[in-house]
Parts: sequence; structure tokens; C-alpha cells
Amino acid sequence: MKKIKTDICVIGAGSGGLSVAAGAVQMGAEVVLLEGHKMGGDCLNFGCVPSKALLAAGKHAHAMGTGRPFGVTPVLPEVSYGAAKDHVHKVIETIEPVDSQERFEGLGVKVIREFGHFISESEVQAGDTVISARRFVIATGSGPFVPPIPGLADVPYLTNETLFDLREQPGHLLIIGGGPIGLEMAQAHRRLGSEVTVIEGEKALGKDDPEISAIALERLRAEGIVIEEGTKAAQVSGAAGAITVEAEDGRRFTGTHLLVAVGRKVNVENLRLEAAGVDYTRQGVTVGPDLRSSNRRVYAIGDVAGGFQFTHVAGYHAGVIIRSILFGLPSKARTDHIPWATYTDPEIAQVGLTEAQARAAHGEALTVARFAFEENDRAIAEGRTTGLIKVMVVKGRPVGASIVGAQAGDLIGVWSLAIANKLKMSAVANMIAPYPTLGEVNKRAAGAYFSPKLFDNPTVKKVVGFVQKYLP
Repeated sequence: MKKIKTDICVIGAGSGGLSVAAGAVQMGAEVVLLEGHKMGGDCLNFGCVPSKALLAAGKHAHAMGTGRPFGVTPVLPEVSYGAAKDHVHKVIETIEPVDSQERFEGLGVKVIREFGHFISESEVQAGDTVISARRFVIATGSGPFVPPIPGLADVPYLTNETLFDLREQPGHLLIIGGGPIGLEMAQAHRRLGSEVTVIEGEKALGKDDPEISAIALERLRAEGIVIEEGTKAAQVSGAAGAITVEAEDGRRFTGTHLLVAVGRKVNVENLRLEAAGVDYTRQGVTVGPDLRSSNRRVYAIGDVAGGFQFTHVAGYHAGVIIRSILFGLPSKARTDHIPWATYTDPEIAQVGLTEAQARAAHGEALTVARFAFEENDRAIAEGRTTGLIKVMVVKGRPVGASIVGAQAGDLIGVWSLAIANKLKMSAVANMIAPYPTLGEVNKRAAGAYFSPKLFDNPTVKKVVGFVQKYLP
């Protein structure tokens, strides 16, 4: 058995683990990085990157049939599902070198391509190597949760880890789960020519503001996606090419392929955390605001830390703990300024509190500023007027923003910036956005907050009248 001593041992080479390893080694720390599967983790190989690449293929197909309002005769696209998947894998291959073993070894990181597990409070074993470290960072992420639906194990089904290797286009794709993953893949496949039925046990996009999600769901249904809400899967049966999902109410849905997209489970089961004295639950490693576990040597970041399950959160967590591990400075993670997005068309984005959450927390002190995309000149010019922004404001400061519409994932960044830095609405109102851009919706939402205070204010009108009457 080989033994290594190091400053930091990172378990998992996904977004968070790679960020810690790269940052720490370039600032002078000795780093060992363990990865038993693919460098780049879920996001690069099975999640964010391939899903957005497939959505892009779907957008091109959709555009070919929707050009009539612009004077472009619609045509039925000839879709090669296999070629669309080639695009997906080319995108992955283009990004791969940034996350590769060769790059990190070039930075000075010791990379061991084995899964790691704790054997004591200060040691991890990976293959035939025992690593002793001053600090450990658990960055093992999460994987698809497969629910115990009777019969599911007896039929071929897909998850996000296998979907992108599928070369045969589904004739009729059944999707169990109406969250972001399920609906993104529903729209991508519908636009590429598949029939799609989404089976959701509760409310589709249930974590988003209902007014916002309703706008997106209306568009998805208009494109021909069948979304069955309040429909819990009770039984799965059939075989490849003819799979049936029976709901609790007795309805049956039959398709050629089945995608299970009901959520995620954190990857803790093989870490042997008990040996390290690290507390954890099914939701993840138990950590404090400093992302430290019950074992002060051990940190957890990203999905496995039990909070938001987004790639950008893992990267943010990496920055938080680098400050603590490398410089011994106090550093805590926040959640109020963390945005997220669902990349359907129209997109959905959220940061901070939704309207319902803000009303529960702040009551009558809350003001909701609204602006519709149909009043934005760029949206009108491009025919992308479906959309709405809502900004929740308390004492002149935004505490949350909800957006549905074109490029919502890009637009939400302004509100994350404002909340992160405790800026007032006036900071956004004072911003100058190029004309005409979708970015103006943020400024106009801020303007909508101030309009009643200026234009419906008797005192303001009296002051203006006085100035106009007496000022030379």
C-alpha cells in the first residue's frame, strides 16, 4: 500500500472539486485529487453541458418551422437524431481539456483515478494508495434518483446519465418528473420530432413562482408536449419500444422510451463517512455555514453539502472554503444571492425570495415591481414577447427576482449582483442599458418600482409646480 501526505485531498473532480484543486495548487498548497469516474463530473458529462447542447439542436429545428411571421416560409426540418447527439458529444469534447487530468497534473495536482473512502479521521484510501491530509474536501456531487416504482427495474429506462448516449430517436418519450431536467429534455425532444408525455406527481416546475411557471408551461403545451400534473406513477411495465406507465388513478401512458427525471440523490454511500466521524443524512453531509463537517478536517461542497444542487453553487462553495483552508480566514456561504435557471423556451430564472416567500417573510412591507416582455422593444422586434419579470422589494432593496422569458438566465445576474452587494433599486434604475436590448427589462422593472412614488405622489407634483412657478 502506497502512502501520500498532502495539504489538501479533494474527493471528486466535478465543478467544485476542480475549482478547489486548481485554486489551491496555484496558490502554493499540495493537492491530491481523487476521481474514480469521469473528470468534469456530472455537469460536463451528463448534465448542464450536454443538455444545453441538445436544447440548441432543438432550437434550430424549431426555428425552421416558425418563421412565417418574419416572412420566412416554414419547412419541416429533416432531423438526424444521431447527428444531434454528435453535436452534444463534440461540445463535451471541446470543453473536456479544461477539466482533464493532463491539465491538472500540469498545474501540479496529484491526480489519482480511483474512488476514495475514509479509513480514519485523517486518512482516505483510493485504490492501493492511502492519503493523509491536513484538510479533506468532499465534492462527490449527486446522481439521478430512481424511485422504487413497481416494475421499473424490469424495463429499460433512461436517466440523465444514459440519455445522451442514446442514438435511436424516441418515437414517443415518456418522462416521469416535471422538474427542470424533465421539461428541458421534453422540449428538446419535442422540437426534434418526438412525441413527448410528461408525468408529474404534483405540480410541474413546482419550485418556481406559480405565475412564472404557468407562462412557461403554456408554451410547452402549445408546442405539443403533454404534461400530466397530479399524476403519480404506480406501475411500469412493457419492454423496449413499448413501455407503459400506469398512474394511481388508473390511466395508462405508453411510449417507446422512458426517461426518469424525478430528482437527485447525493453521492455519500461509498465514502464510509463513519470512519471519519463525519455526520451526514440522505440529503448530504451535515455542514455549517463555513461548509465544515463534524470532523474539522473535512469540508463538503456542492450538491453533497445538502443545499442547492447547481454547478455554479459548487464553484461558489469552492471559493468560500479556499479562503478558510489556505488563509485561515473566517468564511461563510450565503444562499440569498444564488440564482438558478431552467433552460426551457421561454427560460425561467430566480434569485432570492419568490413573491410568496417574500410576502410570508415581510408582509405589508413588500412591494412587487413588474414589467412584461411585451413592452420591450427588442423582444417585439424578435417576436419574443412572452415573458415577465417580478422583483420583490423591501425598504428599497430587492430581496428576490423571478423572470420568465427569453434569456432569463442571463438577465437574472443583475439581481444576483444587487442582492449580493445589498444595492438599492436606485442602483439598477441608474444603470444605462444599450437600446434596444432585452437587458432593458431589468431597468424598466426598477423604473416600475419608482413610478408610483414619482408620478402618483401629490407632494412631488406640488414641488414641481412650485419650482416651475418661481424658479427663474
